[in-house]
Amino acid sequence: MDPVTHAVLGGAAGGVILGRRLGRKAVLLGALLGMSPDVDVFIDYGDAVLDVTEHRGFTHSLFVLTGLGTLLALLTSRLRVARGIPLWQWWLFYVLCLAPHALLDALTTYGTQLWWPLDVRPTAYPIVFVIDPLYTLPLLVGVGVALATGNGRRGPAWGLALSSAYLVLAFGAKQLVEHRLEPVLAERGLEDAPRVVQPTPFNTLLWRVTVVDGDDHHELLLGVLDGDPPPLVETYRRGAELEAAALESERGERLDWFAGPFLRYEPRTLDGRETLVATDLRLGFPGFHPFAFTLATRDGEAWVPVATSEQLDAPARDTREALSRLAGRILAPEPALCTSDFVAAEWVLDIPGRC
Repeated sequence: MDPVTHAVLGGAAGGVILGRRLGRKAVLLGALLGMSPDVDVFIDYGDAVLDVTEHRGFTHSLFVLTGLGTLLALLTSRLRVARGIPLWQWWLFYVLCLAPHALLDALTTYGTQLWWPLDVRPTAYPIVFVIDPLYTLPLLVGVGVALATGNGRRGPAWGLALSSAYLVLAFGAKQLVEHRLEPVLAERGLEDAPRVVQPTPFNTLLWRVTVVDGDDHHELLLGVLDGDPPPLVETYRRGAELEAAALESERGERLDWFAGPFLRYEPRTLDGRETLVATDLRLGFPGFHPFAFTLATRDGEAWVPVATSEQLDAPARDTREALSRLAGRILAPEPALCTSDFVAAEWVLDIPGRC
């Protein structure tokens, strides 16, 4: 999630726990703690793939955050500023200002390494977009009220209650969408195919579904307000014939660990050399995928892994038109939002007639 959301979430948690004792100070300290796990964005690993896949790593581990919270609680309880606040309350304050940052990030598509240092893929159960004003606004108002009035608890408590209720509604929306999705996938024999179901930008009413089917992948949009009309299923190439070459590189293996089968592979000519590029299909939107990385260059018949991967700029496209059509699609299934309109023709395999 964005820094503002993490700050107001931490501030609200701090206000609820110690707002009565510390007033504004609890909110301000909680806000700083809420943002602190993202300190890893300042770590340069010297490689584009590592920079992306190591983010939300050790600084977002529940083991690390709980340990750090415990250490801070022990240190603070010995200081005069503790004002007689018991150790257990300081422990709750620090842990519940730090850990929700990681837990909230795990509710987005990117995922979070909650169990670092265990070597498991990032945990992700996306029910909110990385920026969702309807989640952030109650927290922002609650924290603002606390800072303005000096009552550090009431406003944050209401903000947390409303934002948590919104997450419950988002979870329910996802369950509804997945229920509608099942017969569509069953008709195509894709019940067990890898899939990602995630909200489209800035809302939880319209959901994007990406399903990997061997060498291809399918894209669908399902809305909470759609009713009975069946969703469009658009099919694209994934370039899976290049997957083996990509996995021969250390960076390719790292991306496979990070994104699994939700990667597209393609050769591009960059600086006069044929270059193998991998694109994460989960993040962004068809035609607007922001994460594409160089993995290898062609040397005769072989692909030679690059020493350092680079992240490529996304193709220049009219984002305003795409967002405008996306906003219209939230309210009704027609007119259809055809993602193939934004994707290069060579990747398109099957377009429904309604497009």
